[in-house]
Amino acid sequence: MPDHLIFRGGIHPDDYKSLTSASATRPAPLLPLYTVPLQQHIGAPPKLVVKKGDRVLRGQLLAAPGGFVSAAVHSPTSGTVKAIEAVMGPLGALCQAVVVESDGQDEADTSLAPIPDWENTAPDMLKKRVADAGVVGMGGAAFPCHVKLSPPPHKTIDTLIINGTECEPALTDDHRLMLEHPERIILGARILARILGVREVLLGIEKNKPDAIKLFRKTTEGTGVRVVSLRVHYPQGGEKQLIYALTGRKVPAGGLPMDVGAVVQNVGTAAAVAEAVLEGKPVYERIVTVTGSPVADPGNWLMRCGTSTADAIRMAGGVTRDPVKIISGGPMMGRSIYSLDVPIMKGTSGILLLDADEVVQYSGGACIHCGRCVDACPMNLAPGILSVQAENERFDLAEQWYAFDCMECGCCAYVCPSGRPLVQHMRRAKAEVVARRRAAQGK
Repeated sequence: MPDHLIFRGGIHPDDYKSLTSASATRPAPLLPLYTVPLQQHIGAPPKLVVKKGDRVLRGQLLAAPGGFVSAAVHSPTSGTVKAIEAVMGPLGALCQAVVVESDGQDEADTSLAPIPDWENTAPDMLKKRVADAGVVGMGGAAFPCHVKLSPPPHKTIDTLIINGTECEPALTDDHRLMLEHPERIILGARILARILGVREVLLGIEKNKPDAIKLFRKTTEGTGVRVVSLRVHYPQGGEKQLIYALTGRKVPAGGLPMDVGAVVQNVGTAAAVAEAVLEGKPVYERIVTVTGSPVADPGNWLMRCGTSTADAIRMAGGVTRDPVKIISGGPMMGRSIYSLDVPIMKGTSGILLLDADEVVQYSGGACIHCGRCVDACPMNLAPGILSVQAENERFDLAEQWYAFDCMECGCCAYVCPSGRPLVQHMRRAKAEVVARRRAAQGK
C-alpha cells in the first residue's frame, strides 16, 4: 500500500533530465555587470532605496517591500549603481531594474546578523528575518514567503509540506540542491515549522530521484521530518496535487492550501530560509539549470540575480548550433523569451534551449471534442470549452467555468490532437477578466 494518493489527471512527458542530473552545481564567475529587476516576485513592486552613483555591498538592500505582499531586493555584489532603467522581463514586459557595476571585491553587507539560536527565537522574529531577506518561493512562482507564513487567525495550520518533486521536465536545480545541501533544507524546514507552530512536516520527492530519497531518509532521522516517495506523474509538484497526494485533503475551487490546514514550500525556499536565519544571507543568488541539446556544456550553476541569459549560456560553453526557442524555466510551465538580455531572477529555475525538431508548433485547429484535455486536467476543468470561450471573447463565461483555477501546467495542450494553444487561451481569459475588473474599479 503506497503512503501517498494519486491525483486525478496529469501526464507522463519525457523528463529530459539526464543532460544535467549528474552535473554538480558550479559557482558562477563574478561578472562586471548585473541588471537586477525590482519585480522579482508576485505582488506589489518594491520601493527603491538607492540611487544612481551609490556604492553598494553584496546583500545590501536595493529596494524595500512596497506592501505586505511584496519582497525586498538585494544587490548581488559590491560595486556602484550605474543606472536605474527599464529592462525586458521574462514575461515580455518592461520592468524597472538596478544596474550594478561590480568593483571586483565582492564585499559583503553585514546588516542582517545571523540568528544561531533560532530554536529559542520568537516565531515572529524568525518570520521578520525571512521577509527582510527577501525570501520568495524558489520553485518558480516567487510568492513572498512571509505571506504564506502569516495565515489569518481563523486558519489553523497543522501540516508543512516541503516540495522536492521537481516534476518539471529538463530542470535539475532542486535535485542538485537536495543532493548537495540536505542539512540546509532540513534546517530550513524546521525553522518554517517553528514559525508556523506545526509538528507535521512532510517532504515529497518523486521516485525518479532515488539518490535524494535515500539521502534524505538518512538525514531526517530524529528531525520529525517524514520523507515520502511519490510516483512520477506530472504535475506532481503542483500545490493542490501535492497536498492531496500526501494528506488526502482537497483544496476547494478558488481556495488556498491554508484552507485545508497546509502550507507548501519548495526545497529551495527552505534552504533560503536557513541561509537567511543562520547566516544572515538575503536572496541574491540561486541554482539555475542551463540545458538543452544545443547547449555545449549543460549543467547547474549558482548564479546571482541580475545575470543576463546571454552570460548564463556563455557559462555553459555557448551553443553548438543555433536554438529555435529559448525558455525561461522548463518546457511545460516556462515562458519563451525573446531577448538574451533577460536577467536571471529569484524565480528563474532554468534556461532551456530547444532545436527545431523539439518545438511543437500550435496549428490552432478546431476543437474536435475528444475530451483528452478533460482527462488530463489535474484541476478537473474543461479546457476545451474554456478555450472556445476565450476564442469567442466570452470571458464572462470563462470566469464562470473556473478559468482562474487553471494552474497553466500545460497538460491539456500536451495531449490535444488539434494542436490548440490551450494554455495561451487560459492566460488570455484570466488577463482579460482582471483587466475588466480593474477598469470597473477605475484603476
